[in-house]
Amino acid sequence: MLTTVAEIRKLLREADAEEFAALERSLVADTRKGVHDALEAARRRIESERAEADRLAGLYEFERQLAGESPDAVIVGLDEVGRGPLAGPLAVGAVVLPREPLIEGLNDSKQVKPERRETIAAQIEEIALAFTVQYVSPADIDRNGMTASLRRAFCTAIEQIEGAGVRPDIVLLDGNPLNIDEREVNVVKGDAKCASIAAASILAKVRRDALMCSLAETYPEYGFDENKGYGSPHHLKAIETYGLTDIHRKSFCRSFLQETLF
Repeated sequence: MLTTVAEIRKLLREADAEEFAALERSLVADTRKGVHDALEAARRRIESERAEADRLAGLYEFERQLAGESPDAVIVGLDEVGRGPLAGPLAVGAVVLPREPLIEGLNDSKQVKPERRETIAAQIEEIALAFTVQYVSPADIDRNGMTASLRRAFCTAIEQIEGAGVRPDIVLLDGNPLNIDEREVNVVKGDAKCASIAAASILAKVRRDALMCSLAETYPEYGFDENKGYGSPHHLKAIETYGLTDIHRKSFCRSFLQETLF
């Protein structure tokens, strides 16, 4: 029989929803403030876990609904990372997920803490039916523009998925139509709505961040391990002091550099 608040608090911290319901019933007559506070904390935790489970299930269910009357359709989700930085490549991820298991914590990469992203990315690579990350160099972005670069990277990613022996029935893209594939289905804010797009977002983000950290060793003055190529004050000051590197997008830097630097 539980007698101390510490014992009760420990059980409540570790209880799942069913265990919590039983503990709540058994403690209904306990008037101690510590017990009341522990029950309330556990109740909030259980509610938060239930809401997260519903959100996660919704990510998978939403994209299955897009398949309509083809519940066994193979779905590839694609997303890009690094559209806005001044330096480094554009990265496009493509992922085909199985229906099970669900990947806990899967979400838009911007909503996931960096250390958690790495764990989730490892899970994606472990269970995905197929995945790839494609890069577009800064030079190609300067030469062809962002839209053309993005279209090319998406097409290459689809080719890589198919080259791995997985033929998608539906190609899910985050954002507005690009008309790159007859199977294309566009979902605005898809990285927060579709499991496979969220997975592509996380995988591309983790891979690109790791690449930028590696490039920071070659170009230490620019702080790429911290800013990942975005225009932070430190990065802008370094450009002013040291100029542009081979991995800068020169077409993105004209607004604050004199033409003579190009």
